[in-house]
Amino acid sequence: MKKFLAASVAALAISVAGVAAADPIKVGVITTLSGGGAGLGVDARDGFLLALKNAGDAAKDIEVVVEDDGQKPELAVQIADKMIQSDQVDILTGIIWSNLAMAVVPSAVAQDKFYLSVNAGPSPLAGSQCHANYFNVAYQNDNFHEAMGQYANETYKKTVIMAPNYPAGTDSLTGFKRYYKQELAGEIYTQVGQTDYAAEIAQIRASGADSLFIFLPGGMGISFMKQYAQSGVEIPVIGPGFSFSQDVLPAIGDAALGVKNSASWSQDVDNEASKKFVETFQAEYGRLPSIYAAQAYDTGSLIVSAAGKASVKDADAFRTALKAAEFESVRGKFSFNTNNHPIQDIYVREVIKDGDVLTNKIIATAFTDHGDAYAEQCALK
Repeated sequence: MKKFLAASVAALAISVAGVAAADPIKVGVITTLSGGGAGLGVDARDGFLLALKNAGDAAKDIEVVVEDDGQKPELAVQIADKMIQSDQVDILTGIIWSNLAMAVVPSAVAQDKFYLSVNAGPSPLAGSQCHANYFNVAYQNDNFHEAMGQYANETYKKTVIMAPNYPAGTDSLTGFKRYYKQELAGEIYTQVGQTDYAAEIAQIRASGADSLFIFLPGGMGISFMKQYAQSGVEIPVIGPGFSFSQDVLPAIGDAALGVKNSASWSQDVDNEASKKFVETFQAEYGRLPSIYAAQAYDTGSLIVSAAGKASVKDADAFRTALKAAEFESVRGKFSFNTNNHPIQDIYVREVIKDGDVLTNKIIATAFTDHGDAYAEQCALK
């Protein structure tokens, strides 16, 4: 599968660059393609490139450079500097992890480059450190967790909450608590990249909780859910869609069945853009897309839309075209708030088995036209 992905992405990158005009838009994709978080970055890369392929001639002037950040902030900074200074990219995108985004984004936008986030949405970049050249096409970090706080508030009475100790982790628990008004049975912070959760599971077992909210993306969630299932603890698990996205469900296995989670998109969203995305993603890559792929696909589609209206060399006009968000989102309704972060619906999903394939099914709408709590701190209007 790795060889297939590498070959298909290389061919797609060549085809996109090969039809580029003499003065193309150049996009630098910095994402995680190795290590424990590689599945997230692979899905984001593949979703982004698929959007350009599906756009056909509308994307003919877009050239893409892809590099692996290894989930290391210092490496992401080095790559961004090289892409800006040597590759002379016009737009940066692709970063999955919030600590990497905080290391790269402020410097990139200060150098008059556009940054479009396919995933990471740390609260400072939505509030006090917002910037006219920074657009988040995914969410603000708190959003999906807020949705599960709302769900838990109506369903449970005593929840223990857990996340890794880095910007997205602290944002996640902040977001959950913003809407959850019942009793907290405990608040646990783990290490980023942690693989052994015996101590945390013992703490959860002893907490007296009637529910467990976790935010553990990528390999962290896989390790935890397997160990949790083996422990015999029967406290039900809920979480954001990142912890139960399509990229990790096969690795978690049946331990994920029945878990309620939140997301702005699911493969069963009923709109034509989403149906085309799911169908073509499966045909291109031989697997179902995750929320990471969906967000990156929308990011690619947004760039194509803006490029059809304005030159990226005219920053004001291109910024206006991005802000209009006139593209067919796989999420259906989509618009930008004053801080260039999404206003969108957020769903509650349940992990089910469709034949032999684990996936998610929408069971409720947690929020309609939901923004974020930090827009009022942003100077943009």
